[in-house]
Amino acid sequence: MTLRGRLTAAFLVVVLGPVLLGALFVASTVAAVDRSRSTERLAVAASTVRTSVDALCQQLRATADAVALTADSAVAAAQLVGRGLAAAVLITDVAGQVTYISPGAPPTPWQDCAGSTEGANGGSNPGSAGPVRALAAQVDLHDRAGTRLGTVTAAQLVDPPFVARLAAVTGVAVTLLDSGASAARVTHTTESRDVRDAVLAAAVGVRGEQVTETNEGRYVRRLGPSDAQPLPLVLSVPSERPPGLHATLLGVVVLAGLLAVLTAWRLARVTTRPLAELAGAVDRVAQGDLTARVPVRSRDELGRLAAAFNRMTRETGAYVAALTSNRDQLRGHLAVLGDTLASTHDLQRILRVILRSAIGATGARAGAVLLVETGGVLVSQCTEGLDGRWPAEEADGSQTLRVPVGVGVVGEVAATGEPQRGRAEPTEAPTGEPRCRTYVAVPFAAPAGGATATIGGPSGALDEADAAAALGVLALYDRLGADEFDDDDLATLRTFAGHAAVAVDNVRVHEEAQRLSLTDPLTGLWNYRYLRESIRREVERASRFGRMLSVLALDLDRFKDVNDTYGHAAGDTVLAEFARRVRGEIREVDLAFRQGGEEFVLLLPETDARGAAIVAERLGAAVRDTPIAVEAYAGPVLVTVSVGIAVFPDHGSTGREVLEAADDALYAAKAAGRDTYRVAEVRSDLPTREIPVLACAVSPPDGLPRAGQPVQASREPGGPARSDPAVGVPESSLAGPAHARPDSADDTPDSATGPARAGPDVAWPGPGGGASSGPHPPRQSRGR
Repeated sequence: MTLRGRLTAAFLVVVLGPVLLGALFVASTVAAVDRSRSTERLAVAASTVRTSVDALCQQLRATADAVALTADSAVAAAQLVGRGLAAAVLITDVAGQVTYISPGAPPTPWQDCAGSTEGANGGSNPGSAGPVRALAAQVDLHDRAGTRLGTVTAAQLVDPPFVARLAAVTGVAVTLLDSGASAARVTHTTESRDVRDAVLAAAVGVRGEQVTETNEGRYVRRLGPSDAQPLPLVLSVPSERPPGLHATLLGVVVLAGLLAVLTAWRLARVTTRPLAELAGAVDRVAQGDLTARVPVRSRDELGRLAAAFNRMTRETGAYVAALTSNRDQLRGHLAVLGDTLASTHDLQRILRVILRSAIGATGARAGAVLLVETGGVLVSQCTEGLDGRWPAEEADGSQTLRVPVGVGVVGEVAATGEPQRGRAEPTEAPTGEPRCRTYVAVPFAAPAGGATATIGGPSGALDEADAAAALGVLALYDRLGADEFDDDDLATLRTFAGHAAVAVDNVRVHEEAQRLSLTDPLTGLWNYRYLRESIRREVERASRFGRMLSVLALDLDRFKDVNDTYGHAAGDTVLAEFARRVRGEIREVDLAFRQGGEEFVLLLPETDARGAAIVAERLGAAVRDTPIAVEAYAGPVLVTVSVGIAVFPDHGSTGREVLEAADDALYAAKAAGRDTYRVAEVRSDLPTREIPVLACAVSPPDGLPRAGQPVQASREPGGPARSDPAVGVPESSLAGPAHARPDSADDTPDSATGPARAGPDVAWPGPGGGASSGPHPPRQSRGR
């Protein structure tokens, strides 16, 4: 055998031997793991079935005990059946005669939890045949002296929904067999029709708790009847073995064999040539001397090999020099990028560093990072070197790159998830994209779960799910010193695109974490933590600009009765609906908080006590006039709200003091009969300062502190001074904000519901007077 033959044979043995062994090992391992996992799933499912049936039996025993301990057993049985604790209750005397049975009771036999069946007359028939209609628990009925009066049996239907619930709890297919048949017959099942017969045939041959496999690839196990589980059940799960595994492994082995033969032939052909003259040069190159050369003595294979070696050494030297330079440059870019990612959450700064690093690493003249925004439009977040490249018809000076997804190069990259590179003709430049000769664009995405997608596969394409959730595109234009971008540039750009995806994902996760830490999960309002920060900030702003800040403390009246009557789930529904109505009655600049439980706080910037009172009255009407519908209950829930009002700086000099004043006013509203509001009393110990007052200015007749421009006072002949809003006030401010002026149809004194709901004596302003800065009617979006 020649040297080439020996090398080829040796290579095939070395390569194909492990491939064959690996294929056999994978096939056997997959089969063993599949059977082990399926057996474990069936064991867990069997345990879950026993637990579920045992829990149901305990519930039925408790129901029967409750009926037996009640003086009027029939009434108690009807009540317990009505509550769903049992489907039927059967009461018999000592002679076995039925004294009471629930209407609509399931037909017999009833399978007793102890393992026997219950007949129609209450008797026990351990050997009764036929399908199981119900599962029952039986207890003795005694009088006060302890004399046995009969038995009480509580039953629960064993029907298709019951079997379906067992299947949902266990996560496997469940089949209920006919307990009295000599050959297993199906009573109820969740198996599909395609595999039902195969599963039943396999179940017949199963003994005990053994697991068997059907020809269709399902694992089957029988369960019961036994003392702990009286129902005859069959559990099955599908095999998780990949389809076509053996064919795939065979194809892999054949393909590996072909590749091994070709590789062995090529290696043998190359290595069987004389290499003596190359040994010295190779040694010198191994020592780092890239100037070594081999003389070319002929034009045969050895001569070509020598020429290739010489060319290799020359190019290697050039590559080493270039790689050394690029390594130092790339190391610097990565250091800057790493420092930026670790030190800031400023997305613009991070993306600019990534873009500049990508441009420096690939030698591009220009580039842009675009993110997908609402509406399916790619919008540039940062650009470099695009001056003078904008299309002439779109050079509007905005310097913002906006490309619809699916349009142009970057739009198609974002839509398909496929990176692209090539040359662009000037006549083919899509609208909205810069002019260029060559380009390369790579998408990046962050899939569900928070892990950032990396551009995988030889083509660097995103899979279908990631393409649908693309975050953006990193695009470079016009490479220096070359006609087009090559595969190395594409690979480098994928790396930077991965960093861009990490940056965008981290910033969005950080912003989402900040939002979640400041909001209440049930109502969507701000939480108490943000309340403390916001009231301090708003008080400082109001103090700096000399404005008013109203604080409303809200509390749902008798909310504990709602929880006690309808349940905590209904209470949560009431709180969420109340929060929605609050958001609908305030401005976008106002802040709503859930302080805890059924207590809420509103901050109304630039709002005086009069405007706050109008808001309080409107909130009370919004809650009072429309009962809250609660799912799963017959009627709506009627609730009311009490409101306490305090104004900075009239009722406190700090946020805490104003909040306490509002809380005190809330207690006053509660004491006044609830479903009303109260304004806090002005504290006498607050620091005061003189402020200039225009001549002839008068206080409002209701005595409430009010924001707005001063009005000119006029005096009727022989009468008291009155404020004239038409003097010295611009016409645009006569009407005042919409929320400070009640509508003529809804908020006139004639339509008031009574003093208990109107709050403290509040005089409604006339047309055009008393402009207030309270929140206007619900004309904004419901969300925040």
